[in-house]
Amino acid sequence: MSIEILTVAALNSRAREILQQHFPLLWVGGEVSNLTRAASGHFYFSLKDATAQVRCVMFRNRAQVLAWRLENGQQVEAQALVTLYEARGEFQLNIEGLRRAGVGALYEAYARLRLQLETEGLFAADKKLPLPGFPRSVGIVTSPQAAALRDVISTLARRAPHLRTVLYPVPVQGDGAAQKIAAAIALAGERTHQDGIDVLLVVRGGGSIEDLWAFNEECVVRAVAACRLPVVTGIGHETDFCIVDFAADQRAATPTAAAELVSAGWFAAADQLAALGVALQRALRRSLEARMQHLDLMAQRLVHPGKRLKHQRETAAHLATRLKSALASRLRQEAVVLENQRWRLGRARPATQTAAAHVALAEQRLGSAVKCHLAALQARLGTLSAALAPLSPQATLERGYSIVRDSHGALVFTSHQLASGDTIELHFAKGWAHAHVDTSE
Repeated sequence: MSIEILTVAALNSRAREILQQHFPLLWVGGEVSNLTRAASGHFYFSLKDATAQVRCVMFRNRAQVLAWRLENGQQVEAQALVTLYEARGEFQLNIEGLRRAGVGALYEAYARLRLQLETEGLFAADKKLPLPGFPRSVGIVTSPQAAALRDVISTLARRAPHLRTVLYPVPVQGDGAAQKIAAAIALAGERTHQDGIDVLLVVRGGGSIEDLWAFNEECVVRAVAACRLPVVTGIGHETDFCIVDFAADQRAATPTAAAELVSAGWFAAADQLAALGVALQRALRRSLEARMQHLDLMAQRLVHPGKRLKHQRETAAHLATRLKSALASRLRQEAVVLENQRWRLGRARPATQTAAAHVALAEQRLGSAVKCHLAALQARLGTLSAALAPLSPQATLERGYSIVRDSHGALVFTSHQLASGDTIELHFAKGWAHAHVDTSE
């Protein structure tokens, strides 16, 4: 039986695979010690408690999104993969994420409340209000001392300086902040007409999850969902998502982005207006140049009024002479034509008296002929009627006969066309009747 002899590299590789297969992504809590920040951007440190420690590495792509500064002595909770650094055979944790100790409970509360409100339908897309394209006034819910307010004001002043802003001052963190934020949002919705605002910004600068927690409180989320105004949130940095963001009609990554969002219509309109101004100026210049050229052409064709009047008088006199001559010539021609027509009409006049006598005689002869012809036709009609009378169906019926038809209106010539129970129709010399067949042979 042969014995498998492993190299050190193969042994460490197998150990790493076993560790990674049997330990899923997990959370480990402890104190940071021996922290080293490498030039590559990676963090190397140890997590320890009262009885043990473990080496940890947090690679640059994870470390650079950390929203707070990692220091020795901090109590943290690390999301980590258990592995083995094969080159040195050292057991270590690859850190995927870090949070300060105690934040785990906040994350659980965050997830639980978000799921509850989502189940209630507070985040449904059909409840979102569209943002006005060209708002007249913007309400802002934030702290008067916050850098977020300065960012929003400066952004609006740069992009839409005519926009009026109404501040609803509130504390953005600390005890009671959530209730005051919710009250300010409700107040803004109630005072829509008095304050004249069309959209509401709820903004705050970046911070830890504890600093932003007021915007994860249920009262604030429900106030945003119930607000009659479109609400835009700009809380923290791009990676920060508060529950209120899901209830808002629009979520912006930062307070500055929120101000850009509500002023987008005016900003785009300003660009379009500038472009239209340039186009209008260009069109006016082209029109002016064309009119100037036309004016120069007209100036070349311009004649002194006295000269033009003299020319027009001469033209009018010449036309009057031609008109007079043409009228005289036309009158002479028409007189000749009229005389010719009068002569032709006299020769073509018919002899009406002789024609009238012929018409009267023809009328008399036609009347006599019509009367004779009608008398002959009436006599022949009487003879034919007398000959046909004995042969008519009515005469046969008057002698006691009748006509039999079946239920379909067909004539019945033989009893074989009928069956017991059939309905027949009997026609007499006067009137008709229905009958039912009892037997037929």
